[in-house]
Amino acid sequence: MSKKKWSLFTAIILVLSMVLAACGGGGTDEASKNTLVLTDKSEPPNLDSAKSTDQVSFQILTNSLEGLMRLDKNLKPAPGIAKSYEVSSDKLTYTFHLRDAKWSDGKAVTANDFEYAWKRALDPKTASEYAYILEPVKNAMEYNAGKAKAEDVGVKALDAKTLQVTLKAPSPYFLELTTFSTFMPQREDIVKKYGDKFALEAQNMVYDGPFSIDKWEHGVSVHLTKNSNYWDAKNVKLANAEVKFLNEESTRVNLYKTNKIDFTEITKDFADAFKSNPERFVLKESSAWYLELNQREGFLKNKKLRQAIELAIDKKTLTDAVLKTGSTPAGALVPPDIHATGDKKFRDISKEQVTYDPKKAKQLWEEGLKEEGLKNPVKIDLLGDNTTNAKDQMDFISDQLEKNLGVNVTVSAVTFKERLQRGKDGNFQLLLSGWGADYNDAMSYLDIFTTGQSYNRGKWSNAEYDALIQKSKNNPNFEARIQDLAKAEKILIDDQGIAPLYYRTRLSLLKPYVKGAVWNTTWGFFDLKGAYLDGK
Repeated sequence: MSKKKWSLFTAIILVLSMVLAACGGGGTDEASKNTLVLTDKSEPPNLDSAKSTDQVSFQILTNSLEGLMRLDKNLKPAPGIAKSYEVSSDKLTYTFHLRDAKWSDGKAVTANDFEYAWKRALDPKTASEYAYILEPVKNAMEYNAGKAKAEDVGVKALDAKTLQVTLKAPSPYFLELTTFSTFMPQREDIVKKYGDKFALEAQNMVYDGPFSIDKWEHGVSVHLTKNSNYWDAKNVKLANAEVKFLNEESTRVNLYKTNKIDFTEITKDFADAFKSNPERFVLKESSAWYLELNQREGFLKNKKLRQAIELAIDKKTLTDAVLKTGSTPAGALVPPDIHATGDKKFRDISKEQVTYDPKKAKQLWEEGLKEEGLKNPVKIDLLGDNTTNAKDQMDFISDQLEKNLGVNVTVSAVTFKERLQRGKDGNFQLLLSGWGADYNDAMSYLDIFTTGQSYNRGKWSNAEYDALIQKSKNNPNFEARIQDLAKAEKILIDDQGIAPLYYRTRLSLLKPYVKGAVWNTTWGFFDLKGAYLDGK
């Protein structure tokens, strides 16, 4: 090609690129100005609202799906897909009236989508670990246990726009439950179309929330875009949001400093460096962390050995010197911010005592070993995530147990997905676990340690505890109910069903131009419906 022809060709390409940029074909800078970029440490295993169990999934689902109700900026249930509802005088029947809402593919959201989703989560074939959260609904657990039929469950589409829900007993938190992921609608045709691949790819789902997932690059990120079919799209200001999966904290901080991301969590390694930075954002949450002790078989069935482990860990040093995020030592399970009745918090009623007594721990350990016919050094495996923060905690806990009990501890730091699976399979001895509320009530925590509950990973069991929890689920006297829940928590802690560690507070960095994003202290993630970027 001659120089003259080459120059003409170059000029044409230059003009075409300018035209494309002006038309939006190359407007990446402009697009990034209206894209909120968040980070998380792990990728969700799936985004099936009937099966999801983790906080990463819940954040994405809450922003791409919507239930009958949606939590407002004050974290109170407000109309979502349901524009209104009525409650019967006995507080057992809720009738929801759906608004004219559409899925991302343009089809109408119907009451059948809710009935199908709830019953699918309860179907024993689905094997949903969160099926239990539907327990307030009449015959829900009976169907889940194979003792009733699907048509017996107290959820019924009266017509396309009317959903009737019948409870087995009055529930103080039922409306809040309808905001949670498991209660969100699903399209039967979409679920059946994709089968085992449903919700494993962005294109294998439809969305009725503020955003749609337009790209899921596994191991890298999930990209959300404004859902133009969302019923309240006019109040969604953000064009795009992206959740990047970045395990390495130093990488996240460097990207934040260079303005490549707008939000990232930090741990103690960077807490001091950003101590006085105005972009330091405290993530308050109702989250409890503890050790689960596997009681399916082996020596941890011995109560004295379980008690010794709990007494051997200095929780204040763990929170103040290891975590350094404002987390506080825990002597029980239910965090301080969880409500009881009226203006009271649950911790006002159920008192706790943070314990650390290495001398007593050693005594109990030796007594327990003798009862089990064992001698030190006993080998113990401690399982947790492979994040820097989790590994720091496990290293501290293992040092405490080795120093104060004379055991040999093996730390198994694995991927988030593997940790979830090993916990589910019972493939651990000690498991570093955490639980954040699904709704603002002590039941959200205490229910998971009943006999046979899927999240009771260590298989602790106590008949009196089970009876108190069951009674509290059906007690219309809410004052008496709270007293029973307090008794139940005391049994859990006294019998060392778990070893409480701390109530978590996290630290993060948040760009000052991020406005309107609501941090959900109960669930521990952002609702982006009202978010916008002011001057990015």
